[in-house]
Amino acid sequence: MRVEVKADLLRWACQRSGLTDDEVQHRFPRFTNWLQGNVKPTLKQLETFAQATHTPIGYLFLDVPPIERIPIPDFRTVANKRIGRPSPDLLDTIYICQQRQEWFRDYAVSSKQDQLPFVGAATTRSDVVKTASDIRGALDFSLERRRQTPTWTEALRQFIEQADRIGVLVMVNGVVANNNYRKLDPAEFRGFALSDVFAPLVFINGADTKAAQMFTLAHELAHVWLGQSALSDIDLASSNSNDVELWCNRVAAEVLVPLEAFSAAWRDGESFDVSLSRMARDFKVSTLVILRRMFDAGKISQDDFWERYREELLRLLSIPKSSGGDFYLTQGARVGKRFARALIANTLEGQTLHRDAFRLLGFSKFATFRELGHSLGVI
Repeated sequence: MRVEVKADLLRWACQRSGLTDDEVQHRFPRFTNWLQGNVKPTLKQLETFAQATHTPIGYLFLDVPPIERIPIPDFRTVANKRIGRPSPDLLDTIYICQQRQEWFRDYAVSSKQDQLPFVGAATTRSDVVKTASDIRGALDFSLERRRQTPTWTEALRQFIEQADRIGVLVMVNGVVANNNYRKLDPAEFRGFALSDVFAPLVFINGADTKAAQMFTLAHELAHVWLGQSALSDIDLASSNSNDVELWCNRVAAEVLVPLEAFSAAWRDGESFDVSLSRMARDFKVSTLVILRRMFDAGKISQDDFWERYREELLRLLSIPKSSGGDFYLTQGARVGKRFARALIANTLEGQTLHRDAFRLLGFSKFATFRELGHSLGVI
């Protein structure tokens, strides 16, 4: 069965996916003929094409290409300008997280869980220092507790677990669902927040550096405290002039390194490099956060901050990332432990279909489902 599809829609699907003409022609030798109208693709060929370009197949039967919009407020900017067309990887990630949040919200309501009091507890007029203190207190993320952890990467793991413990669904993933061929681009986004009084969700781009992920989590938690969903501009060196993003960045920095504690820890006469590494070690945060606090405290100029920030970011990006690891630990982080435990238990109780649970978790085998349940202590 051959189907009619407009050339403009075929070109649009290729452009949104980022595939080059040569890549498309290699995978679909008759693609040029489709564009010229000499040959129509079969339905099976069109389905394969839609899968290759990560395009919902229904879009290919429209008269004109759709205008895709990010379904949550988008505060990202580059050079103070809005970022253009979202990638299908970003859109699909948001859609997946929205589906998980919807499931968990229904689960929380049906099991008569209380609304979370911290969601929407602040406004952009709220005092930054007090809000940051409230967040640290709610999460038990005190400076003293962090100092007892061996490394800041361990502090990040604890930070995620503490957010999960108070009711925030934290998901860390560097790919779309479990598709390792669809890697997320930190240059496009570092994270986002989906606000809800029963199921607030924070997504962190796991393809980003570990150094950036802690600040991303703190920033998105500030959005949760505002009760606002957002795709954020989470850059310690950002010049974003949006009031919401400025407030969230200030709160995030204050959560991680309170300015009063930073000033008390500062040592006049100590070399820059020694101060940077010592304070990152003491506060259990990345050197990028300490650089930002040096600037906030007036210890370095704006020009010096930008130059040193770029140098330090390049250094961190050059550090090889570890690969592999335990699949079930990775899976727990990707979907969030709170979400996964609830979904698996609810499915075993017969309240959720296995088919729906597999779709939300991103795999299709019962053995994987069972082993994930074992690793999370549900089974």
